[in-house]
Amino acid sequence: MSSTLTELTRPQPVVQPREPDSVADRIATSAAATAGRLTTDAFHDWFTARGKAGRFSVERIPFSKLRGWSFEPGTGNLVHSSGRFFSVEGLHVTADDGLHKEWYQPIIKQPEVGILGILVKEFDGVLHFLMQAKMEPGNRNLLQLSPTVQATRSNYTKVHKGTDVKYIQYFTGPDRGRILADVLQSEHGSWFFHKSNRNMIVEVDEDVPLDEDFCWLTLGQLNDLLHQDNLVNMDSRTVLACLPAHGSPLPHSDGFTGALARSRDPEAGALLTDVDLLSWFTAERSRYDVRAERIPLVDVPGWTRDEARIGKDDGRWFDVVAVEVQAGNREVTGWTQPLIEPSSRGVAAFLTRSFGGVLHVLANAKVEGGFLDTVELAPTVQASPDNFAGLSVRPPYLDLVLSADPDRIRYDAIHSEEGGRFLYAENRYLVIEADEAQAPLLPPAGFQWVTVGQLSELVKHGHYVNVQARTLLACLNAMGVRSCDPLTDPFANSMGTRAHD
Repeated sequence: MSSTLTELTRPQPVVQPREPDSVADRIATSAAATAGRLTTDAFHDWFTARGKAGRFSVERIPFSKLRGWSFEPGTGNLVHSSGRFFSVEGLHVTADDGLHKEWYQPIIKQPEVGILGILVKEFDGVLHFLMQAKMEPGNRNLLQLSPTVQATRSNYTKVHKGTDVKYIQYFTGPDRGRILADVLQSEHGSWFFHKSNRNMIVEVDEDVPLDEDFCWLTLGQLNDLLHQDNLVNMDSRTVLACLPAHGSPLPHSDGFTGALARSRDPEAGALLTDVDLLSWFTAERSRYDVRAERIPLVDVPGWTRDEARIGKDDGRWFDVVAVEVQAGNREVTGWTQPLIEPSSRGVAAFLTRSFGGVLHVLANAKVEGGFLDTVELAPTVQASPDNFAGLSVRPPYLDLVLSADPDRIRYDAIHSEEGGRFLYAENRYLVIEADEAQAPLLPPAGFQWVTVGQLSELVKHGHYVNVQARTLLACLNAMGVRSCDPLTDPFANSMGTRAHD
């Protein structure tokens, strides 16, 4: 499947011009717009005001204080009395290859498919995205920017007997508008068993009543906000990653920015053709013999339950804990629930190189126990470094990412994961420019060079690109869209780096 020198230097294909009013062009116009219905300052004033307007609190509690939740006799599974929402069960995984060939763990089983949907509408010739200031109990700062709709089936069918999910009719009704994206995507395969959400982007022309917890933003504004820590939530990032590929090729631009712009073009010269890439990925899925079996939570060895946590005996990976939540602006204003709490912050990073003037990212065909199809494309590195402290076997490229020269870091931000199920789950997301010695043309087994455009094409199909790689795809699409002055633009770190604790 590797490329020859001839392939690397072959002429670029001629790209046929798009129709002037194509979806991609309209999205590109929105991406270039850094002000719209709200200025950036007005957005931050609104977001701060929404935080002050709500009554938010999250308190850890012992399992005995959970309301409507209990440990099931016999299995020990943590279940809800309604039989809905989700349960915490056990999982036994065996694999014939990889760092870990057998393990046991708790895992969330949530069979229902939720909706993650963003409503878009054109104002003054520019597409705007309807975003929500939403509280999630597991978010580090509680309030983050979420999609228009972020709801499980239990939510929008009102199993919880709360108020209606706002704007749900635009995603489930017969007259919901023009579909720009609609695809089932996986969630975290390490913590969910076979969990999928329907990622949707729907355009409407009609007037849309604006609730006080919602605002219209251009894609350019969202791209700027993606460079801030813990602001744009995971559900927004995965939906934004489903946008059609967009942006100008900039054929005469040099350096990383130009290579990235060309990489977004689905017709740009890639090391592998789309057919060869799919063939490689199919071979990766076929070569693993992975068996993931749900088992009673009480039968998970190496994990101990006390009155307030279920944790691994060596303190690694994660705990299952319980919380009491108060949220004045949610469909239900108070509840209790279990959450998964990681033991430490993770790292999700793409190594990149340019081949023939086109940026490629090094994707990893990664096995996770909860995946529906065994393997999905993941970042080059996706790991929590503390989990490997003192171990002789470490994930490939982890040490390279952790010791990366700051001058080679092109994107660097901390983002929260699903705040509705995970407590303080954060990853440091990085895009790092590598050299030939660090990341050769012919990568090791399980890794492959892919363009941004190819990733965007794969995201049109479910269960090909995992949620961490989709976040990085959204971040890559947010980079280098416009030039910025680092002295006057507070979001200028899109092409630089900064220190994190």
